[in-house]
Amino acid sequence: QVQLVESGGGLVQPGGSLRLSCAASGIIFSAYVMGWYRQAPGKERELVAVITSGGSTNYADSVKGRFTISRDNAKNTVYLQMNSLKPEDTAVYLCNARLANLYWGQGTQVTVSS
Repeated sequence: QVQLVESGGGLVQPGGSLRLSCAASGIIFSAYVMGWYRQAPGKERELVAVITSGGSTNYADSVKGRFTISRDNAKNTVYLQMNSLKPEDTAVYLCNARLANLYWGQGTQVTVSS
């Protein structure tokens, strides 16, 4: 059974930082492309960042220079370091794992507000 479990969300003030984690089980983690997406109320789900099995990364323009995606294959975990957070970053953040199949986690809420 495949499971992706996100953690690390919460309430943070503008300019603050959070680190999200997504722990995977039931897949050969190192082979998968891992991604972080987000969905704000009333908006479409959007790609935030992706990291390939080889470690190549890609980011949405809106987060470039502020967010960093990384992975630890020994821990079957992908991370999203989020710095200089803005109110418009408020959303549910979800991770996915993509190879032949696509798997999603249930998400973690990030709220940026003073």
